Amino acid sequence: MPNSGVVKYNVKIKFDVDGIVEKADIIGALFGQTEGLLGPEMNLNELQRTSKVGRIEVTLDVKGNRSSGEVVIPMSTDISTAALIAAAIETIDKVGPFNAKFALSTIEDVREIKKKMIVDRAKKIVQEWATRSISESEAMLRDIYEAVKPAKLTTYGKEHLACGEGVFESDWIILVEGRADVINLLRAGYDNAIAIEGAKIPESVVKLCKEKSYVVAFLDGDRAADLILRELQNTVKIDKVVRAPQNREVEDLTPLEIQDILKYAIPSEDMLKERRSRGEVLEAKVEGREYEGIRDDKSRGGALSVRDRYRERMELVHRPAIDDTLLSKVKEVFSIINETLEAVALDESMQERFRVPVSEIVQRLQSEKGIKYVMLDGIVTQRLLDAASNAGVEYIIGHRIADISNTHNIKILTFNQLGLV
Repeated sequence: MPNSGVVKYNVKIKFDVDGIVEKADIIGALFGQTEGLLGPEMNLNELQRTSKVGRIEVTLDVKGNRSSGEVVIPMSTDISTAALIAAAIETIDKVGPFNAKFALSTIEDVREIKKKMIVDRAKKIVQEWATRSISESEAMLRDIYEAVKPAKLTTYGKEHLACGEGVFESDWIILVEGRADVINLLRAGYDNAIAIEGAKIPESVVKLCKEKSYVVAFLDGDRAADLILRELQNTVKIDKVVRAPQNREVEDLTPLEIQDILKYAIPSEDMLKERRSRGEVLEAKVEGREYEGIRDDKSRGGALSVRDRYRERMELVHRPAIDDTLLSKVKEVFSIINETLEAVALDESMQERFRVPVSEIVQRLQSEKGIKYVMLDGIVTQRLLDAASNAGVEYIIGHRIADISNTHNIKILTFNQLGLV
């Protein structure tokens, strides 16, 4: 096509001839048998002269006594003219002395093809640029992230207790109630916390406390933590006890709140050196609020042990069996929220309604309806159960269960019971 023409469409026509012909025969049939059909201005010769039709390409395949192939006609006309020419060519029934059949295969919009090529090329240019170029600001942010990146969560002892990596090397440790507490302390910059994981103090924790120069207990601000503290004091030597504010849990505290609570509990380097040299262990001292001992239960004729109280609390909690569909969904959600301190709410069809930090789940449930399942990387508390009951929740699944007085007939499970931890 002359330079003045711009190809808009490629008209592709397949043909089949009952005899052996050459490309020149096909071209001759195109021009000869369409001439005059649509008027002189629509002849292929005239269209080529006015740069509305470009160079016609023919592919030819001869097998036996038959010839077949494809004709490609580049055109710069409108789509109606291109369709009219294609229809005229389909009327050709002879190539030389042989019977023939011409049929439209497709009309390609060359501009759409070019657009796709442009977009693909632009994507490649951007990818190449992104591979080669890292801005100064990105490098600075990366360096900052590496500097403040929290330590990794790991496990300790035969019980595989959740802990930070600093537990193995630090001269002092922080005892917390559960795995979510360890994760939250890691985010606040403390990598030497280890989880007790229950009311009974694990043997690994007892042994570890004997090896460390200084031990801090950092517990929740609820009744269950009082029981755990009594068990700790009867089992290991603790140098300092700090508590979360009343009715709050360590896993819900912000990094600033954690630092503010722990700032007076952290031992100085001089103290640790002196302790290492003398092997001295101080008596425990409670900071934050007074320790509430276990009250006598007159109806039972005496004081309840820590283990009895814990068993009494856990008997309030249902441990229902769940079907395979729900179990499969729990496994899927657990793999997503594990170690994130997040909670996920699902509706009756097990579709996700929202995902929020554990610290916001109670407030969110207060304004929601139609929630059936709640799964959280944290502790199931009475406050959560109260809010869940108003939202219509039937199942709550978490890592641990706190001090529960009313389940509201909500079915409560832990990831441990389902074999996920």
